[in-house]
Amino acid sequence: MSQTLPHVEGFDVIGDVHGCADLLRRLLVKMGYQESAEGFTHPLRKVIFLGDLIDRGPAIREVVSIAKSMVENGNAYAVVGNHEYNALVYDLLVSNGVESARRDRLGELLAESLSQYENHPECWQEALAWFKSLPLHLEFDDFRIVHACWDQTKVDDLAALSYSQHLNDAVFLQQSTVFGSPENIIVERLLRGTDLKLADGLTLTGDDGVVRQRFRTKFWTHSPKTYHDVVFQPDRLPEGVDCQQLTEEEKKHLVYYEKDEKPLFVGHYWRQGKPRLICSNIVCLDYSAVKQGKLVAYRFDDGDKGLDVSKLWWVK
Repeated sequence: MSQTLPHVEGFDVIGDVHGCADLLRRLLVKMGYQESAEGFTHPLRKVIFLGDLIDRGPAIREVVSIAKSMVENGNAYAVVGNHEYNALVYDLLVSNGVESARRDRLGELLAESLSQYENHPECWQEALAWFKSLPLHLEFDDFRIVHACWDQTKVDDLAALSYSQHLNDAVFLQQSTVFGSPENIIVERLLRGTDLKLADGLTLTGDDGVVRQRFRTKFWTHSPKTYHDVVFQPDRLPEGVDCQQLTEEEKKHLVYYEKDEKPLFVGHYWRQGKPRLICSNIVCLDYSAVKQGKLVAYRFDDGDKGLDVSKLWWVK
């Protein structure tokens, strides 16, 4: 459902912060926000956070505090990212006393967040409760917000399931952990995007040292033919795989965001180099801030109907 918000001249959409509080403060100040008792405020604008506030960075608690304060005081909006979702699933497994490889893996991914909150358990529970309250997506009159991939069929499926757009429904959260369930498919698509499995048992090793059998894919390439046409991640595919032809079954698994749809803002994908648009109506604002990259925002003004590369702001 579209949201119309009065008395706002524009929105500043901010990519994955990952615990980089210094960068976040610098970016907000650069964009004209001032810190007060209510957190950072702007007389005419609001921030929208694209998720992945936590993990990896040096000041996770501070980032969550800034974003949470802004949202709760009406100065920002936020959607949940896959890292916040990981935290909720990990907490669910711990609370239920589940010992599993999945719990161990999530514990590894969340290690920095868990460490920084270790002596602040009440703050961690408050953060988890706040993550549950965040929507999986937002749609405004002139643009859309989601962490990884806007798939209208999954947005419609979510509405049809009669859940809220948040993870504070205990049944929805539990069912989302069941592989292949409708809830799981929705969350995986919106928060992690599309991917394909490498053929013939091939694997790739990412810069993070993790060995993977799948690679992230684009959701805007029309009529792709090869893996090269759809791969969308900083990690290189195994040698010689780029030119491999996509099967008809693989093509069916992909999603295509039409060029006449509303401008779309996503994070998630660890882009590098000078910030730029993906295509005329999609921009990814994750530029690897926590890996010595940039924290990037897009300044969307009331009345804008398209995207303009000159409206990208960043600090590094």
